[in-house]
Amino acid sequence: MKTDRTKEWIAETMKKLMVNKNIDKIRVSEICKEARIGRPTFYYHFKDKYDLVAWIFFQNAFATDVISVESAAFSMKKMKEGFIFYKRAFEDISQNSLWRYLPEYFTQRYTREAEELLGEKITDPQLLFSIRLYCHGASFLAREWILKDDSMPAETIVKFMFASMPEALKKIYFGNGTASGKDGRTSFS
Repeated sequence: MKTDRTKEWIAETMKKLMVNKNIDKIRVSEICKEARIGRPTFYYHFKDKYDLVAWIFFQNAFATDVISVESAAFSMKKMKEGFIFYKRAFEDISQNSLWRYLPEYFTQRYTREAEELLGEKITDPQLLFSIRLYCHGASFLAREWILKDDSMPAETIVKFMFASMPEALKKIYFGNGTASGKDGRTSFS
């Protein structure tokens, strides 16, 4: 589809620009010039450069099974491979930064996953709080892992995150406390 190719082209251009510049130093006009597109084309696909950065990040996140060690570790490895992009994205602390959206995105993903596994809407405030706490903490640690260029393998950090999950959530996501529930997930303990 042409729309997807155009978005991917703009995204690749942004990644190239972020090799040498922080997000706050990149202008939409510069993205358009480098991508050889007009401003209306850019704004047809993205509301601003922060929306573009979020789209790039979430392309990887959407494909991740958030309760699979293998899938989550694969996504974390992809972040390391695109180190400069993710480092610059996580360094940005502006009002529209990726960092501000990340915990809420994962809170929604984990809530939906839990509701799907339970077969009902979650109304328990303690359970909702536990999901938020876990997602905010895991998002912070993933950000820290990228920013500090931590040498800990992706699979290890994911296993540590899953092992640190509140017990009530482990029961929902993994049943017996191991990541060997649906789809043959591997143990994280």
